[in-house]
Order: sequence, then C-alpha cells, then structure tokens
Amino acid sequence: MSKKDRLSSLEKRIIEILKSYPDASIPIPLLMDALSLPKKGEKKIKKAVNRLKQLDHVFVTKGNLVRLNEAVEDDDNVYTGILDVTSHGDGYVVVEGRDQDIKISQRFMSTALNGDTVKVKLTGYHKKSNKPMGKIEDVVKRADSLMVGTLKEVAKNTFLIETDPQSSRINFFVDPKDMNGANPGDKVTFRLIQWEDVRGYPQAKIQQSFGPAGSNEANVLSILAEKQFESSFPPEVEKFAEEIPDRITEDEIKRRKDMRDEVVLTIDPADAKDFDDGLSIQILNNGNYYLGVHIADVTHYMPRSTVLDDEAIERGTSVYLVDRVIPMLPEYLSNGVCSLRPHEDKLAFSCFMEIAPNGKLIDYSIEETVIHSKQRFVYEEVQEILDGKVDHQFKNELKILEKLAKTLLDKRFKQGSINFETPEPKFVLDDQGKPVDVIVKERIFAHRLIEECMLMANKTVAVHVDTLRKKVRGNKTAKSDHPFLYRVHGEPDLEKLNNIKETAKPLGIHFDLKGGISAKNINDLLKQVEDTSLENIINGLMLRSMAKAEYSPKNIGHFGLGFKHYAHFTSPIRRYPDVIVHRLLKRYSSGASEYTYDQLVELGEHCSEKERYAVEAERDSVKLKQVEFLSDRLGESFEGTISGVTENGLYVQINDIYCEGMVRVSDLNDDYYVYHPKMHCLIGRSKGKKYRLGDTINVKVTKTDLEKRQIDLTLSGN
Repeated sequence: MSKKDRLSSLEKRIIEILKSYPDASIPIPLLMDALSLPKKGEKKIKKAVNRLKQLDHVFVTKGNLVRLNEAVEDDDNVYTGILDVTSHGDGYVVVEGRDQDIKISQRFMSTALNGDTVKVKLTGYHKKSNKPMGKIEDVVKRADSLMVGTLKEVAKNTFLIETDPQSSRINFFVDPKDMNGANPGDKVTFRLIQWEDVRGYPQAKIQQSFGPAGSNEANVLSILAEKQFESSFPPEVEKFAEEIPDRITEDEIKRRKDMRDEVVLTIDPADAKDFDDGLSIQILNNGNYYLGVHIADVTHYMPRSTVLDDEAIERGTSVYLVDRVIPMLPEYLSNGVCSLRPHEDKLAFSCFMEIAPNGKLIDYSIEETVIHSKQRFVYEEVQEILDGKVDHQFKNELKILEKLAKTLLDKRFKQGSINFETPEPKFVLDDQGKPVDVIVKERIFAHRLIEECMLMANKTVAVHVDTLRKKVRGNKTAKSDHPFLYRVHGEPDLEKLNNIKETAKPLGIHFDLKGGISAKNINDLLKQVEDTSLENIINGLMLRSMAKAEYSPKNIGHFGLGFKHYAHFTSPIRRYPDVIVHRLLKRYSSGASEYTYDQLVELGEHCSEKERYAVEAERDSVKLKQVEFLSDRLGESFEGTISGVTENGLYVQINDIYCEGMVRVSDLNDDYYVYHPKMHCLIGRSKGKKYRLGDTINVKVTKTDLEKRQIDLTLSGN
C-alpha cells in the first residue's frame, strides 16, 4: 500500500464501527457519538469520511449517510468482484461501488476463470492509461459456467479439450470416465471439476457433444453454449408441459370476456410458429378508434414455482439465431397451447384502448379474454393489401389499423422518439444450413403497423399501474405500492455523444449538443446522414452510445422511445418479463400482490442479462454465417465502406452483406501510413493518400476464421 493510501487512526475507527453495522447507513452525528467526539470535531470527521469515500472504503448517500463498501476487505487494497475474461486472455474484475474495473493480465490470473467471484489485490496503475491493475489472490466462488471446445486425443487414452477463444484462455484435461460419449474431434460443452494448481491443467467433465467440429450444428450450438443457453429442455420440464390440457373449459370461458365472434387478426413473419399477439379494431360512433391488443395468456398455464416456471426464469428469453429459434417455453406450449393459432379458441390477456383521431389515449381496460383468430397474416401479404395490389375480406380492418399506426408513429416522433433504422442481413440457407445468398431484410409499413399497436399497449399497461398507485396514495407514489417491472432506458453517454460529434465534424456533419442531450438533436444527426455512405456507421456509433435498455422496478422512463411509462406486456411466449407483468396486472386487478420490490430488482437484473446474452448469440450467429459465406469467396472483391480507423488498420463494412472485416495497416504496402485520430484517417507519409471514415473502397477477401468469426481483407483495385 502506498503511503498516501494508509488510513489514519480516526479513519480506521470509522471502518471498525461501520463493520459492526454492515447493513446500516449511519448519519455523521451518530458516528460522532459512537466515536465520543465533541461537536467541534464535525469538520474532522467529515474530512475523514470524504477521504474514505475517495479510497472506495465507504459510500456516502443522500443526507450524509455513511455505509461500508462491502467489497473492501481487511487488507485495504484487496477487493471482491466478478472476473470478466476477454478473448485475448486478459481479464477485468468488476467490483461493485468502484468506478473503474481492475485489469488483470493473464500471468496474474492464477486459477480463476471467467465469471468466478474472486479476491483481487490492487497492485498499481498503468503508466499510460492510469487504469488500476491487479493480481488475483483467491477464488471465492466458481461460476459453474458452461464452456465450449474441441475434444482431442493427445496421446493414447489421454484427452484434452482445446477451448474456443470465447470460452476460456486455457485447455482442459478430461478423464476417460467423464467423456459422456464424446469422440475425439467433436465439439463439446463441458464444466470444470477442479483446478487447484495453476501449473497443471484444469479437469473438466463433458456435458454434451455437438458432433464433429466445423459442422453447422456444432458451430451454431456452440454459440448458444457460449452464452449459457441450452438447446433442449430437461425431460421433467417437457413432461410437465405436455400434461397441461389444451382444452378450454366452459367455466373458464364464462369467467372471461368472450371475443370469439369479433374479428381478431395475427400478423407475423412467414416462418413464425409462436403467435403471441393479435389485433382487433373498430371505429366508434364518436369517431375514436377502439383498438384491442390480445396477448397469449401464458400465466394461465404456467403457475409460479413449478419446474416449467423455474426453467422459463433461467432461460429468460427465446433466442433467435439465423437458422433456428431456441424457445423460452417447450414447443408444446409456445407453438401449440399458448400460440394464438387461427381458427382455434385461445385464452388471451387483452388491452382495449379508446384512442382519439390525434392518437391520444382516451380510455382503456385490461381484461382476461377468450378469442378466435379469424386470419393468420404474414407481413408481406398485409403490405400487398395495404398497397391495393390484393383484395381481402379484412381489408377494411387493415386500412383502419394502417391509419391509426401512422398517427401513432407521427405522434411518437414529435414527442421525442428516436428514429433508428439499421439494415439486417437475411441468409438463404441450403439443406445443410450453409449460406448460399445474403439479402437485406426489407422494412415495410406492415412491420410498423404491428410495432405501433404493441408500443401503445405496452405504454398503456405501465400508465395503468401508475394510476393505481395514485389512487392508493392520493397522488403520491411509493415503490411499496404496486411495485411493477418497467422496461427502462436511460439517457445516452454524453462523452460518447461528444466522440460522435468529433467523428462527424471532419466529415462535414454538424451534431449540435449545446442544448444538452435530446432526441431532436439525435434525430437531426440521423437525418443528415440518411441515404449516405455514413448512414450505417453513424447509426451504429449512436446505438453503441445509448444506455442499454433494462428491466427494473425503478421507473426512469424510456429515452429511446420518449415514453415516461413503458413495460413489456406483448410477448410472454418469448420474454419472461412479460410473464411477470401479466402476473402483476392480474393480481392488482383482484386487489392482491404478487412480487416484492426487491424480487423485481433481482428478476429484472437476471432478465436483462439473459436478454443481452441472447442478442449477442443472435449477432454471433449472423457473423458466423457471414464468415461462412465469404469462406467460399476467398480472392473475390467487394465494394465496402470504411467503418472504423485505428492505428492497426481499417475496418471495412462490405456493403452487400453488411459484415465487417479488417484491412491491416501492414498490408497497406504502397506507403508508410500514419494514424490521425482526430481526423479518423490513415495518411500516407510520402504520397499523402488518405483513408477516411466513410470512404468507399474495394476490398478482397484474403482469409476467414470460423472459430474466431473474423474476416481479413486487403485492398483491391482502388
């Protein structure tokens, strides 16, 4: 410990008192009493508390309440946190309460693995970046993570697992009795049995074999396992699901609002099987719209604290990969009992909204219903009807929905919603799952139609709970009255927005941040780059600057949508937070309660994490297919846009398939290129040739790596 970080005797006494009350936040006057200090010692104790705060030993909350930072151990430079290991092998220990993560180089990792809870000793600060550096002292708790690798027989009856770079930095030893039927050359998932000595191999037990490494099945299932998702359900969960009766009793129908004679429609992708939302629409005599959003009533079939519910919580979400869906619920439920299939009676939880012609919500009700979908539409079919290319018996309903959706969309953007449009590649796969073509998903108004109706329902149920609270508290709210799980989205990071401003400036694009962060400023920037080579780049940078949307009982609003109240209600077949919201709404309507605030905090954090993993898995599966597609096109040239510039080279987005590869600076052999960070370009020292962010260039695919999902490029005919 450096001399400047040593604690004074008063500071040590404060720590001792706080350790006696680890869960308490203590006011400074009480601390003074405990220390037997006179009133004139207040200045002295405040100075000591401020120094302890700077050293991360304590938190000081509103009202000058002092609380011990539980991450601080007896040794003042030892912290407890979660280890996050990068694919390069270095790690970062994330310590609650510390602003900066502690970096751990590979040689100081000891026997810790990704996700482990560890004790880390702060050893100093990096000379250039001044970031904290550390050394792992002990593994407090193993993460029990699922890891992925390829099984190899390195000698007779001696087996090692060569781990994928995304899973671990080290290879694992496997005893023949722990092979679980896997063969050498198979891609496998495995878990750690033990690792006591850093000089030896950790020992693993194989969980599952995905078949030969390099096959489509192995590649795709590996992505799932890396993100801790299982492709199949435990037998007891499947059994529980299949014992649920699919017949609706007459008593249940009588208990609900019967909508079976009303026109309810579903609109989904052509390959969808889990239909969790339907729409009904009328024009009332007063000219207002009467919109019904009917959602599959999953909670009717899935009681809390059952094996089915426990599995759904663990999964948190369905995962949508390029060639398959890994559902949150067994297919018997997701594609069968719960799915709002056409021409079948189905149980629903419905949000009915009376909406004025200007888009204002006039009245609403949330009711348990039974419906009978009259038509299953796909998006493209709806668009043809809206465009007048095809006639249909439900054309009138669709045209009314179109008019309402346009009103809601215009209103949303006027009130501060951000207009992000990012292209999505779609792969044409052969029977073996190999990509034979890449096309860009067409964005049509039929997609917007569904989105606007769902957004309106999601917002309405969140407003409903706020209204309930006001009734209970007499216009005062408290987290203990009707706690709710919101979908929240904070403001973007100002520093990242300033970086975008500096990035855009040399390209002739003005991004005004003088008036602070606002949706208008962001939309103005996105409008400037619309239909230019910079559109996808600036959109991508802007998305990365945004706070991550999360689930939380603390309502901070949704910045991206411009909503003060927002929740996820419309997809309980594929999102567990929607299941929670359904349960809360049902219980509140009966005057009872369902979850505590603290339970919602915990569930919200878990579901947010699982959602992030699912998004990463989806992106990785897209990247895998992009790399696979280009693996058969080595030596071919493509037009691309420079999407990033670093001292190591140029990141280039290939325009036709929206995937990114790298041209290394060492391959720019016509000159010596110097990186100019403020101008976001590489400039040749002798000839002055520039490669700038947003420039269009031709590139050749020279190398692909399926394991790392990387693409290497060189310049071609520029």
